[in-house]
Amino acid sequence: MNPKRQRILSGIQPSGDIHLGNYLGAIKNWADNINNYECLFPIVDYHAMTIPYDPREMPNRIYNGICANIACGLDPERCTIFVQSFVPEHTELCWILTCVTSLGSLERMTQFKEKSQRQADREGINTGLLAYPVLMAADILIYKAEVVPVGEDQIQHLEFAREVARRFNNTFGETFPEPEPKLSQAPRIMGLDGKNKMSKSLNNHIAIVDSPDVIEEKLRTAVTDENRQRRSDPGDPDVCNIFCLHKLLSTPEEIEWANRECRVAGIGCIECKKVLIQHVIDLLTPIRERYYQIHAKPDYVREVVVEGAKRARSIAQQTMAEVKDKCGLKLGVGHAD
Repeated sequence: MNPKRQRILSGIQPSGDIHLGNYLGAIKNWADNINNYECLFPIVDYHAMTIPYDPREMPNRIYNGICANIACGLDPERCTIFVQSFVPEHTELCWILTCVTSLGSLERMTQFKEKSQRQADREGINTGLLAYPVLMAADILIYKAEVVPVGEDQIQHLEFAREVARRFNNTFGETFPEPEPKLSQAPRIMGLDGKNKMSKSLNNHIAIVDSPDVIEEKLRTAVTDENRQRRSDPGDPDVCNIFCLHKLLSTPEEIEWANRECRVAGIGCIECKKVLIQHVIDLLTPIRERYYQIHAKPDYVREVVVEGAKRARSIAQQTMAEVKDKCGLKLGVGHAD
């Protein structure tokens, strides 16, 4: 008899184009795990509501996110792909967890502090941005996920979810496991500006659906070592975003060549980029082709989402029944006066 597989959960927002950073930093890691874990991968559309958006665009963003996940290797036959808002138990549990969460713990979250500081007017900060980590904790705990794939920049959120699980268990009785992190082997993928994490909103990304010509143009103009002003200047690969991508996509021989020759000005940035450009094109071309094949099959996509939500909800409903029972949210037998 096969031992029970641990349950793993990780989600991605329908923020627009899925990009190379999403793939290398998260989705590739998810795809590598689907044979070893019981995997759930939601499109977390409620999380996308914490910043202003056009509701007319959201349905297509959700649809595109589903297509991208499948194209990147998440096989719906071997994992559960669904949309967060199709499983109402997420927000139901979120409210209950909010009631065991302190305001101070939310205000200390790095993401809230960073995003709220960008708002000149405090009245413009919505409560959803503050409570975002509680919903993230609910996403994990509603399925009693034991493992969560994360990057180093997400460790604080997972520790918050572990803290919430402990608080609930201490208040109402043992219910939730404390999820363990599964750190991505890929470092934080920086954008083509060399300064910020790769992001569509910052326009410093390579989308998984970009054509070879667009990929080449974006990488040719990508920022490298800013201290290297001339071709004859030696460079420092350790501060070069292009070299970081080399380490993920190039052969050991190419990595050693780029590292050595850059430091002695044996090659220029364009020569170094040419090798990487081909690797990125080779990686993304089959993904882009699969994406458009899937995108042209709305009945198939709808079936994946409906079936995924059904499987996810069967787990979530069991958890909520247990949670409500532990919290005393049920009808009493009554007492005669």
